[in-house]
Amino acid sequence: MVATEGSTFLARRLRHVLPRALALALVTTILAPMRPPTPSAYASAPSYPIRAAFYYPWFPEAWNQGGFNPFTWYSPVPDGYYDSSDTAVIDDHIARMEYAGIHVGIASWWGQLSKTDLRIDLLLQEAHSRDFYWTLYYEPALSVTQAASDLAYIASHYASDPNFLHVKGKPVLFVYSRAVKTCADATTWNTANLVSGFYLDLQVFSDYKACPDQPDSWHQYGPASAQSSQQGYSFTISPGFWLRAEASPRLTRDPVRWRTNIANMVASTAPWQLITTFNEWGEGTAVEDAAQWNSCTGYGIYLDALRNALVGRIATCQSSPHPLATRSPITQSGPATTPSPR
Repeated sequence: MVATEGSTFLARRLRHVLPRALALALVTTILAPMRPPTPSAYASAPSYPIRAAFYYPWFPEAWNQGGFNPFTWYSPVPDGYYDSSDTAVIDDHIARMEYAGIHVGIASWWGQLSKTDLRIDLLLQEAHSRDFYWTLYYEPALSVTQAASDLAYIASHYASDPNFLHVKGKPVLFVYSRAVKTCADATTWNTANLVSGFYLDLQVFSDYKACPDQPDSWHQYGPASAQSSQQGYSFTISPGFWLRAEASPRLTRDPVRWRTNIANMVASTAPWQLITTFNEWGEGTAVEDAAQWNSCTGYGIYLDALRNALVGRIATCQSSPHPLATRSPITQSGPATTPSPR
């Protein structure tokens, strides 16, 4: 993967490059077409605790990679190996997240005019008739000038949509570790954000609490661990982790443990309660329904468990036993491949 600029270099050059970044952001913001915000647009946005799932709008591209097709050990149902541009699929995904008590999707975003970027409007449009909100997970490697430009772009293209998540009156943006690994990186983000005014939620790193420039919040993205607590900020849970390129899972799926993880998440009272993930199929972290964990409700045992804990309404039928939790229905083989970014 492309490495971020080193922290030593950033510390040395930060004061010289940031004024240019901020100038670029300001110019981009002024010149970009703005959507007029609705004064009361965010009045019904979710309040703490906010329960959100990481979401991947990168299909069908991500189904075929590294010599594997499909690039997953599992068989998603009912939509199969779907296209993320299909509005019927998007609507179904939103409905499934709402069923499970999830009212925010954190959509993977790989930069201006990327495939994921071109689908954000579709995600927002399908949420307009629902009590559901989207934010973005910033995935590119850190570039000082690019970060400022991207913040201005996201602000002008998406942030004023009534279904783009706002917290404390600010549009929310999550940032992945590729773009934040040091305190100098956190400073870069905070300074670049002076113009656009996002609620920044950065991924944690060693000694993140000691950074002199703190973002609005912190989260962990490490779905090979069943749960992770960042006290006072977030609590994250994962159903399992089995990368298609690996012979065995790093985190075996276990519905009993999953229910315990959900209970721990709720008991944490963390402001951000996060699910990794709704549909990252290549890493086998999805809670979206699959043939391997289907249930009589049609939502699958992982979404059923979330609903029972978060919505407080027991599923109308008893979930089926957990079949083939660590076996794959995919019999084809492929060459070894470089693991995905996570």
